[in-house]
Amino acid sequence: MALLVVVYGVPSASYTNLPNLYLCTCIMNTFGNIFRTGIFGESHGHWIGITIDGCPAGVPLTAEDMLPDLERRKPGSAGTTPRSEADKPVIVSGVFNGYTTGAPITIVFENTNTRSADYDAIKDTPRPGHADFVLHKKFDGHNDHRGGGHSSGRLTVALVAAGVVAKKLLAGVQIDAVLTQAGGNTDIEAAIAKAIADQDSIGGIVSCTVRGVPVGWGEPFFSSVESVISHAVFAVPAIKAIEFGAGFAAATMTGSTHNDAILNREGTTGTNNAGGINGGITNGNDLVFRVAVKPTSSTPKTQHTWNHTTQSVAPFEVKGRHDLCIALRVPVVIEAVTAIALADLSLHIRK
Repeated sequence: MALLVVVYGVPSASYTNLPNLYLCTCIMNTFGNIFRTGIFGESHGHWIGITIDGCPAGVPLTAEDMLPDLERRKPGSAGTTPRSEADKPVIVSGVFNGYTTGAPITIVFENTNTRSADYDAIKDTPRPGHADFVLHKKFDGHNDHRGGGHSSGRLTVALVAAGVVAKKLLAGVQIDAVLTQAGGNTDIEAAIAKAIADQDSIGGIVSCTVRGVPVGWGEPFFSSVESVISHAVFAVPAIKAIEFGAGFAAATMTGSTHNDAILNREGTTGTNNAGGINGGITNGNDLVFRVAVKPTSSTPKTQHTWNHTTQSVAPFEVKGRHDLCIALRVPVVIEAVTAIALADLSLHIRK
């Protein structure tokens, strides 16, 4: 029987003589205060997974519960990568007889459909727009460069699994995210067709609405609902911006226009420019936010980049299997990280 050991925060060789920096890196792969999630694995490594600590005992949970959301994340439609993984979740701890035990829950996924040779060139020529260059610098070349390593969107499969667990703690709360624009076009199919014809990647906008959150979740300042959700959302690779309610448009509005009139003792408002949050605290209306997903950096177009070996700029073409529009697969991931953030906030209320 195999033994799975997960160690977070171990620095690369160049940092072994910097104990203070080591202390700072110990939390870099963990999110949350009570409902804590820790992610591990690499795009072309053997396993990808997530460990959840702080989940209450007695929550019904099986691997089959995760399959619908995992299926939504899979590629297959036009504009997505041809890489196909089974994405079969294996619960290795924290569940007994179909219920959570209160102990840490670890869920793993095996990588089986990898073509690591496609990434040999990345060791010398980091992809423009990707994390290759900064990872090489930060970890002194010890990072796993295959498929983006630990910074790959492949790891979002683990986030989706954790999101399924988190949703089970949010009774009466419904989270729905949808792709509303791709490549600046609200006609998603037309945008994808153009990207395929142009053989260039495009980004998109994902809108998320959360219904059923009561008044009073969140804290002013550092634990505001916007802060906690944003923290989780920016853990999703390719996310570059987020706005709540009216968002950036609020800067062009007057106070009397932006203010949401309160209509009853429950706090129902006539408009929702605040996006369901006032002073960092939920106000009982729908939580509404949008995120911007950048174009996949691994575009088929010829680009130029720095070559570590020749110490010069050279033409570069990305090899391998990639999404022309990763935004197509992002909505379910946004739902997952939102659920993770809200589950943590909800447990603060219960305490």
